Amino acid sequence: MTASLPKTAPFSSEEMDTINALIARATPLQRSWLSGFLAGIDAAGGSAQLQQPFAPPRAKEKLTILYGSETGNAEGLALKARKAAQKLGFDARLLDMADANLEAIATAKNLVVIASTWGEGDPPQRAASFYKGLMAESAPSLAGVRFAVLALGDTAYTNFCATGRAVDERLEALGATRIVDRVDLDLDFAKKAAAWIDGTLTTLQPVVTEQPTAGNIVHVDFKSAAPASEPDEPAFDAENPLEAEITEIVNLNGTGSTSETWHVELASDAIGWNYAPGDAIGVLPQNDPQLVAQILDVAGLAGDVDLERQLISERDVTTLTRPVIQAYAKLTGRSDVEALAGPERFADYAKARQIIDLLAEHREKLTPAQLVGLLRPLPPRLYSVASSLAAHSGETHLLLSAVRWQSHGRARNGVASTWLAGKKRGDVARLYVKPNRHFRLPKDSDRPIIMIAAGTGIAPFRAFVEERAAVGAKGKSWLFFGARNYTTDFLYQLEWQDHLASGALSRIDVAFSRDQPEKVYVQHRIAEHADELRGWVGDGAHVYVCGDEKGMARDVAGALADVFGETGLEKLRQAGRYQRDVY
Repeated sequence: MTASLPKTAPFSSEEMDTINALIARATPLQRSWLSGFLAGIDAAGGSAQLQQPFAPPRAKEKLTILYGSETGNAEGLALKARKAAQKLGFDARLLDMADANLEAIATAKNLVVIASTWGEGDPPQRAASFYKGLMAESAPSLAGVRFAVLALGDTAYTNFCATGRAVDERLEALGATRIVDRVDLDLDFAKKAAAWIDGTLTTLQPVVTEQPTAGNIVHVDFKSAAPASEPDEPAFDAENPLEAEITEIVNLNGTGSTSETWHVELASDAIGWNYAPGDAIGVLPQNDPQLVAQILDVAGLAGDVDLERQLISERDVTTLTRPVIQAYAKLTGRSDVEALAGPERFADYAKARQIIDLLAEHREKLTPAQLVGLLRPLPPRLYSVASSLAAHSGETHLLLSAVRWQSHGRARNGVASTWLAGKKRGDVARLYVKPNRHFRLPKDSDRPIIMIAAGTGIAPFRAFVEERAAVGAKGKSWLFFGARNYTTDFLYQLEWQDHLASGALSRIDVAFSRDQPEKVYVQHRIAEHADELRGWVGDGAHVYVCGDEKGMARDVAGALADVFGETGLEKLRQAGRYQRDVY
């Protein structure tokens, strides 16, 4: 028989439900400890305190924290904001734009919005439907709602923080009251975002006018505890990365390939290091020393060893953004540079150029402080994890394409990809895990899965199949993979053959675009097998896509819409059965 409080106990019905639930799942040891703890508090307060009447509970201030997230940054900040709000006594509710509706937002008294911008000014994919509804003429009045918006973006893109700005303006247009000014943050958002969240929550706190009840009153708030589903704070992050040794690095492309794709294995057997298939691994790279030397030379700072070391490891020396051009124009007083930042010239000038071009084409002598002040912090790079811990205990595998190109007479290199490609066994890379809770295998391992990828987009699906093989999953699995040539670019070919032989992979369909006169891509294979795909989805299959958003992923989305219909595809997404990891 489970003990419960009598109906005459001096608690509200909601509090009684909470306490009864706690008692029901507590162990005898936990109940004994709690009994002694409360008895000790009463003893410390004296007998006079026992005669004090219970203070009536004060209703908590309600707060809705709405987020739209693409890579998990906005979601991570929203989780931290809820924890901070609960500590301040708010009844805080976390809401993903993917699951939100405008009617619920209209009834929110206090609303904090944390919104990321995706690509060239678009809302995050999962937030697209909510965003469309918010901008529609039919959107309801939000009069009575107090709000604040935190916008995340990347100054490398022309429409920096466009989604957050649009949401902020739209909420006001619908009658909501802005109580804190919007802040637009670049990739180095962590400290500024934390300060904004703290300030916003302080502003939202209601003014308490009632006098405190005399005596010592202990408030035990069981509801403020984080729900069991809330993720723990990671043991490693960008501020505190894991230093992992490279144990294997192999170019997977054959001789004659036009691609350079590297499989990298790292030793990560450390307490607190944990990831799931579908997660991303953040890599903290270093800049090319030769590029840094060129920048120091054109800035008149050649030979400054300390500055060179700082630029190599700490500052973004490649990405040419409008703020960089504007700052350089202000610093140098050059009107010709200022003109480059104009809306009619910036996109054309910045295309395929980097910071070295700006400094070399408009040379001015700088001080170390001036040069550092022009450059934002060097951002981490994210790569889909290409391994399963169940199959490779204590290891983390990555798959990356080394990016190299020529433009405006200069050889260019991708910062992280070529840095990692230049490593050898025994070298160290700094890593952290970036959870991706919206790109996960089905909890039911009997469910079929359909995986669609091109090039390095195959990385998470290697992890998926390894995980399912390791746990003995019974569900069918179907892989679509595209690359240029069969003989040189079939990534992990032998592994897929082994998985087919073992049954861990049920089926694979490939598209090698350059092996025949007409180009064939994965979207063509999808169209060819439309009926079978509908059958798999009818049997409960989850559909996953990983690849380049502007190319492969967009074309695949169109092909899937042809197979399932726009409405059918949207229903799959809403059910969590259509998930994308695109870049």
